[in-house]
Formats: sequence, C-alpha cells, structure tokens
Amino acid sequence: QLQLVESGGALVQPGGSLRLSCAVSGSTADSYVIGWFRRAPGTEREGVACISNSGSSSNYAGSVKGRFTISRDNAKNEVHLQMTSLEPEDTAIYYCAATTRASARYGCITTAQNMWNGVSYEYQYWGQGTQVTVSS
Repeated sequence: QLQLVESGGALVQPGGSLRLSCAVSGSTADSYVIGWFRRAPGTEREGVACISNSGSSSNYAGSVKGRFTISRDNAKNEVHLQMTSLEPEDTAIYYCAATTRASARYGCITTAQNMWNGVSYEYQYWGQGTQVTVSS
C-alpha cells in the first residue's frame, strides 16, 4: 500500500547543494520512520540520515555530518534531504525508505548523533532511487 517516490537528483559540482524529496502515498507519512540511504558504484547500500515519525528526532552518518539535513512535512506526506558542501564521494543513487519496525526507530532515536549506521533490512518500503552525481 505504501509508495515512495524520490526526486531532485542531478549533476552538481563539488561544493554545491541539492535538495532531494520523497513523496509518500498510500498511507499517512507519520506512521513511519523514514531513512535516506545511498548506493555508490561498487559499494553496498549505506544509511545517510533518518527521521522519527513525528520529526522530533533525526540522525546522520558521520560521513555527512554538518552537511546534510533531513526534514519531513507530514501534512504534505513529504520528506526531504538538503545536501550542502557536496563531494565527489557523495555520488550515488539515493533512496528513501520507510519502516514501522521498532528496531529502526530505536536506532534512529537513541544512537549518538552523527553515529547512525542505518540497517537496510530494517526498512520495509523503498523508492526506486534518484541519481546524484558530484563532479567537475
């Protein structure tokens, strides 16, 4: 029933900014913890950021500390990832994902700030991804 659709991916130069969006449909967005994940060429999918159901808590991977901001607007059923100071290492397909699992909620809320390493299998629903390329 739940559908997630990412948008906003683009080619951007190092140091640039980009905002990704995730539209949630089929259910109310506030029923789910939302995570952003990415998969770079030749690597496994890794967690980037997460946000609690209400939006009161969020967390990030250390690699994006101080550069990325996750937010949500449950009234609009939207989640966003604002990315700044982009680096070539940020090049990847970016996915939004949703979950109702308590383990994912716990991990997002209780892990020390900027130490989050989201586990893909804890997230039940996934979008198709949007490509972000950071290059000169």
